Amino acid sequence: MKTDFDILVAGGGLNGPALALALADAGLRVAVVDTRPADARAGDGFDGRAYALALASQRLLSALGLWGGLAAHAQPILEVEATQGAPGDGPGPFGLHFDSAEIEEGRLGYLLEDRFLYRALLAAMQGKVTHLSGVSVTGQQVGPAHVTASLSDGRKITARLLVGADGRGSGVAQRAGIARIGHDYGQIALVAAVDHDLPHQGVAHQYFMPSGPLAILPLPGNRSSIVWSEDAASARAILALDDAAFLEVLRPRFGDFLGPIRLAGPRFSYPLNLTLAQRYVAPRIALIGDAAHGVHPIAGQGLNLGLRDVAALAEVIVTARRRGEDIGTEAVLTRYQEWRRPDATWLAYGMDGVNALFSNRNPLLRAARELGMGMVDAIPGLRRGFMRQAAGLRLDPMPRLLTGQKL
Repeated sequence: MKTDFDILVAGGGLNGPALALALADAGLRVAVVDTRPADARAGDGFDGRAYALALASQRLLSALGLWGGLAAHAQPILEVEATQGAPGDGPGPFGLHFDSAEIEEGRLGYLLEDRFLYRALLAAMQGKVTHLSGVSVTGQQVGPAHVTASLSDGRKITARLLVGADGRGSGVAQRAGIARIGHDYGQIALVAAVDHDLPHQGVAHQYFMPSGPLAILPLPGNRSSIVWSEDAASARAILALDDAAFLEVLRPRFGDFLGPIRLAGPRFSYPLNLTLAQRYVAPRIALIGDAAHGVHPIAGQGLNLGLRDVAALAEVIVTARRRGEDIGTEAVLTRYQEWRRPDATWLAYGMDGVNALFSNRNPLLRAARELGMGMVDAIPGLRRGFMRQAAGLRLDPMPRLLTGQKL
């Protein structure tokens, strides 16, 4: 049976378009269904939202032909400082210091604003990918040779494979009967950007505090993005404050190492939870990104995990197609699940454990944490291993797109 598309991607955030581009570059017919209008996030204004891109993710963007236009907007991460402390006390005496000069790649990653990345993906899809904006997938029916997706505007579209890139509440996963496990963290992430007087020197900071971690991530110029996790009750109270009062609460946690700070854009917030799909695939269905695994924002690995999914699923599909296989069969899709699920699950529970270990006021655990970070920092080989893991360079096998190679 002839289908409308080879692949239909439900979800037009970042992972969905990235997958669509990788597949379209390999000659497949791809459509992306995006609930938002095409220009919803493509504006020029700064809003403070940014992503920490691991080095492997940057290589994927390079393989898709996007990095040349993005590099000028990206801030290299040259060092990472991870310490624990409490508001007003400053960082503890022991911590982890990662220096990009210690690994041969010379970069740990990059900070890139959402507006630049989304706009680049949107532009690249033109002429390659059918972009159905302002509609959503409301139903799916799986047959022996294709899947039929029902759209909110009444249309029906057929494809060999439906990919759910539709977030933590994935409708694609729910309709496929894929259950989820996880729990709520009782924390809310507060996200904003600040201007400061002193240069950050490309150093990212992760402060572990009793109520939750605070990440200070360098952006181009004297500006940083913050991801500040607080217990839910405190976060709601902070959210209700005006900008001046918000800064008064932030300053003791942020510190004065970058001089005076000022809000550089709007504030955002989102509740934190761990949610993992028990399966990543079903007949003619595959899940990527938050539809497969929603993790704590410690270490900023959410988008990076999604782009690892993109690279692996694209390679599995393209390889199967070149062999003459039906790309939507469970036998093909299981290769993707076996490639990605162990890595994503390990990292999700690792971040879960780190949050539980640090987000408390137990003095014995505090001493143990200081000792543990000091020991890791004192062993060069172990420290470099952590750096390469954070940069996404320790996957085995490594998908081709994450090495900068085309499929």
